Amino acid sequence: MENIIKKLNEKQFKFLITGCAGFIGSNLVEFLLSHNQIVIGIDDLSNGLIENIHEHMDNPNFEFVEMNICDTNNLADKMVGIDYVLHQAAWGSVPRSMIMPVFYAEQNVIGTVSVFEAARLSKVKKVVYASSSSVYGDEPNLPKKEGIEGNLLSPYALSKKIDEYYGEFYSRIYKLPTVGLRYFNVFGRKQNPNSQYSAVIPKFIKAILQNEPIQVNGDGNQSRDFTYIDNVIEANLKSCFSGDIANGKAYNIAFGGRVSLNELIDSLFITMNKKTSVSFGVDREGDIKHSNASIARAKTDLNYNPRFSFQDGLELTIKWYIDNL
Repeated sequence: MENIIKKLNEKQFKFLITGCAGFIGSNLVEFLLSHNQIVIGIDDLSNGLIENIHEHMDNPNFEFVEMNICDTNNLADKMVGIDYVLHQAAWGSVPRSMIMPVFYAEQNVIGTVSVFEAARLSKVKKVVYASSSSVYGDEPNLPKKEGIEGNLLSPYALSKKIDEYYGEFYSRIYKLPTVGLRYFNVFGRKQNPNSQYSAVIPKFIKAILQNEPIQVNGDGNQSRDFTYIDNVIEANLKSCFSGDIANGKAYNIAFGGRVSLNELIDSLFITMNKKTSVSFGVDREGDIKHSNASIARAKTDLNYNPRFSFQDGLELTIKWYIDNL
C-alpha cells in the first residue's frame, strides 16, 4: 500500500466514485481526499446517506452530484477528464433481491452498463467495479476460486455475474479497461446498522451496545470471509494501477479467512466485554452457507496484500461504533 500512497502523493489524479454516499464509496472518498486527490462523487441517495460525506462538502477537491447512474449522457459529461472510475453504486441484500428481481436488474445491471458506456464515451483510463462473492452460488468447494462458480441463488448474485460479463465485454470489444472486485462480506466504519437488510456485524454491534437481543438467521454455523474496509480500499486503488494484466477480469477481495456467525458473536462479546441474548431462526432464502476466498490471483495480478485481519478490523470497527452510535 505504501507504493500506492507514494503514487498519490506524487500526482493528483481525478477519480469519479459512484455510490459515494454509501458504506464503501464514502470510505473511498475519505481516503482519496486525505491524499489530495480530485473526486467527483455520484449518488442518488436511495441507499447512501448524505451524512457519510457531509464533512467533505466544503473541500475544493470534492464535487457531489445527486444523480442516478442510469442517466448515461449526464454521467458521461461528469466523466470528461476523469482518470479512474470506482463504481460502487448498487442495491445490495440477497433477501431483498428475492422479492424485487426486476428492480435489481434495472439498478445493478443497466446501471453498471450505463457506467461502462459513459466511461467509454469519455475515454476514462479504467473502471474498477464492485462485484460480489455471491456469484459463486451453490459451488460447495472451499476456498472459492475464480473460474469455478456454481448455480446462482438470487437476483442480486445474477446481477453481479452479468456485470462481470459486461466488464469483460467492454474490455475486450470496446477496449475500455475494467476490473471487477468480488467483495467478501465487507465491514467497517460507516456501515449502516439500522436497516432490516443491514450486514450482520453493524447490526450485532448495535444490539450489544443497546442491550438488545441478537437475531441470527439459521443456526449460526454459516461462515463468512469477513473483510475489513481498508483492505477493500487497497484493492480498489491497486486495481487502478494494475496495468493491463487485470483488464476484463474479476478477482476475489477478502482476507482469506473463515469465521462462523457463532464465532463472530463470541468475538464481539469478548472484545466489547459485554453480552446480550442470542436467538436463532430459519435460514434466509438465497444465502450461501459457507464463504471463504482464495486471494492468490489478486495477490499475483493486483499485488493485493490485505493488512487487516478479521480481529484487527473488528476492534477498529467496534471503536468507531462506540464513538459514533
